[in-house]
Amino acid sequence: MKKRVIATMAAATMVAALFAGCTGTSSSSSAASSAAASSAAASSAAASSAADSSAAASSATDSSAAASSESEDLGSGEITIWVAEAVVETTKKLADDFIKSDDKYSGYTVTVEAVGEGDAATNMITDVEGGADIFGFAQDQLARLVAAGAVNPVVGDYYSFVESSNDAGSVAATKVGDTAYAFPMTSDNGYFLYYDKSVITDVSTLDAVVKQCEDAGKSLYFQINSGWYDTAFFFGAGCTVSYETDEDGNFIGCTCDYDSENGVKALEAMIKLASSSAFVNGSSASDAVDYAAIVDGTWDSATVKGYLGDNYACAKLPTFTCGDEQVQLSGFGGFKLLGVKPQTDAGKLKVCLDLAKWLTNADSQLARYEAVGWGPSNLDAQASEAVQADPALAALGAQLAYTIPQGQYPNDYWTIAEALGNDVIAGTINADSDLMAALEDVVAKFKALAK
Repeated sequence: MKKRVIATMAAATMVAALFAGCTGTSSSSSAASSAAASSAAASSAAASSAADSSAAASSATDSSAAASSESEDLGSGEITIWVAEAVVETTKKLADDFIKSDDKYSGYTVTVEAVGEGDAATNMITDVEGGADIFGFAQDQLARLVAAGAVNPVVGDYYSFVESSNDAGSVAATKVGDTAYAFPMTSDNGYFLYYDKSVITDVSTLDAVVKQCEDAGKSLYFQINSGWYDTAFFFGAGCTVSYETDEDGNFIGCTCDYDSENGVKALEAMIKLASSSAFVNGSSASDAVDYAAIVDGTWDSATVKGYLGDNYACAKLPTFTCGDEQVQLSGFGGFKLLGVKPQTDAGKLKVCLDLAKWLTNADSQLARYEAVGWGPSNLDAQASEAVQADPALAALGAQLAYTIPQGQYPNDYWTIAEALGNDVIAGTINADSDLMAALEDVVAKFKALAK
């Protein structure tokens, strides 16, 4: 009941201490408090409490914003933020600037720790109370964070900021049902091709890229043991895999047609790629060596640029041989989000929400872009000259036209997809295997994850 107690106490404290006397009509955020109840009665009570607090928060933000900063006593305390290692220093500076921006925040100290987006979500779900107060995560983790009661609803003026400041795709990514639970940080969670233009002159087809790498004795990095990267082949071949969630973030349905003729063609293409002498399974530029091409994202743009120097170049993914035709490699397009943990102290919750808003405004998103090349979701930041002229973001923008927005996926989806890729890499699944049977097994496991 630890997770439930935090969420419910936060809701009650918000109403009693921060938003006393305010009224509202929204009941859309019941999802946050109904996530991890141990009984039907507890779930019902928690859902009602969270709905009331979200309604009060929504109607009260206007009045609290109108009050002078001198009239607000937000208390004191410590705030822990988890972000990817690449943006720790940038986040520290932004957080320091926030604390200095208004005396009402002066009672708080902020600690920024390096925890990757995937690990952050897992750690939060494992121990909500012991987790960070503010944390970055990939959008595919949202449903299970909501189900665990690990993220506070984003309502009222905070949601108005989210909706008016960011592109439509990133705003949609913050929601489970009709309720938002996070602040968009990026609109760049996709992948494309970085390449050495002194080695590779034809990036139109995967076959051409592979051959040029082989001829030069250079490596091509492409991570195929990943449910994120292998969709480049499956989605490109015309297959789909998606999950349906209820308002509480629980997975209730799965649609997948990998066990089809098109799925077999996609798997054949993966097997062919893995058989090349140039192939290296991977997607981290910081770990890559002696390469002429790597399928990676904007988060590694500075690393790749430093490695390739004047020969640095970027492009959308090439086409690949799918049966008897060339089709465009596809994949997921997604977003990085910033979540706030429910708090037992109303003052600290408000500071955390204000800080999350600060860390995702136009200036902060541009600061992260300038530091590590993360692509903004903020509309004003996207319109800046520097972002418009960035070759990596231009390549990603071209590739996103061929991708599918990433929805919510169970944690074990990634484990199952990883095992499929590992079997291809090890040769357990090869050109002589019964590929349809292998895919039927994968699809059955995918569908079993939805209750």
